[in-house]
Amino acid sequence: MNLSVKIFIALVLAVVVGLAAGPDSLGFINWWVAPIGTIFINLIKMMIVPVVLTSLVVGMTSLGDTRKLGRIGIKTVLLYLGTTAVAIAIGFGVAGLVHPGLGLDLAATGEVKVKEAPGIMQVFVAMVPANPVEAMAKAQILPIIVFALFVGVGILQVGGEKAQILIKFFDAAAEVCYKIIGLIMELAPIGVFCLLLPVVVKNGPAVLLPLLSVIGCVAVGCAIHAVVVYSTLAKVWGGHTPMQFFKGVSEAMLIAFTTCSSAATLPINMKNCQEKLGVSREVSSFVLPLGATINMDGTALYMGVCSLFIANVFGIDLSFGQMMMIVLTGTLASIGTAGVPGAGLIMLAMVLSTVGLPMEGLALVAGIDRVLDMFRTCLNITGDAAVTIVMDEEEKKHAETATA
Repeated sequence: MNLSVKIFIALVLAVVVGLAAGPDSLGFINWWVAPIGTIFINLIKMMIVPVVLTSLVVGMTSLGDTRKLGRIGIKTVLLYLGTTAVAIAIGFGVAGLVHPGLGLDLAATGEVKVKEAPGIMQVFVAMVPANPVEAMAKAQILPIIVFALFVGVGILQVGGEKAQILIKFFDAAAEVCYKIIGLIMELAPIGVFCLLLPVVVKNGPAVLLPLLSVIGCVAVGCAIHAVVVYSTLAKVWGGHTPMQFFKGVSEAMLIAFTTCSSAATLPINMKNCQEKLGVSREVSSFVLPLGATINMDGTALYMGVCSLFIANVFGIDLSFGQMMMIVLTGTLASIGTAGVPGAGLIMLAMVLSTVGLPMEGLALVAGIDRVLDMFRTCLNITGDAAVTIVMDEEEKKHAETATA
């Protein structure tokens, strides 16, 4: 039995047991069960800083010589991050229309204190850490991401044997982080049960319906992003109609939807792009693996929906500044958590902590995470293909200009 099935069973058991136990058992459950859920949340928090630092440094150094970050590298990264930001905005837009979780107030005291949103210049100043160790100790995600970017570039600039030592160190450290997260995720069924049970006991069946609205919002948002953003990129740059584009990547989309793995889909996606969409082997071999590493549009869209959903169920009004902070954090964090097991929940945990939303909201979406992951991964690899088409056309134009 795989982990996603176990988590789903834990969600169902939490609902069944919670409805059967009733509100009279709330004291017992809060005393003996809820703390176990808190431990699970703390385990997730424990890995946020090390996995962001190590994964991001590994991602930067994997690009090789810094000169590769030039013409094609920088364009590719910026385009991936741009579509990620758009994805979060679409998630906010869809969730803003549907209002998932609105009316279901789970705030323990009726009022949840939220960090005041800083001004835009304060955000930029705070992004550069005066003391990176202090930033890590306080789990300040944006400064850690900026520091990791500088470390990665610095390693590439040093080069040689010394750089290889550091690359191997961070790569090994990242692998250790992935293994630890894998162990933590094995405890997810217990954590989800212990987090969700008190919620169900306190609120009864009213907690169930909003989960269906979350799934609907993510599915609709992914469809909008794929049709509006990706097919437009494929049409404008590659001359492919939406039908041609989606037909060309249909095999990869189906594999991604069923496996929920961008890495497993990568060979199929490369084959489709080269044989059905006419992308050169040179460009697809660089852009697609990079996309599998840093392009997480589906997860970003999911963060927009889930953060607004969690804000609604806890009775919190997100300000425009907080939404912009979510867009910024989610876009940069999409690099730092790429390829991490349970990346969706890790990224969501980062976003919730950044804007001060209750971490307990993770339990509400963890049980349906497998369903959401199917849509997220499918969107991610579709975006990889669209950006690959753009970069292939850009390279062709550059080659024509160079020979003219």
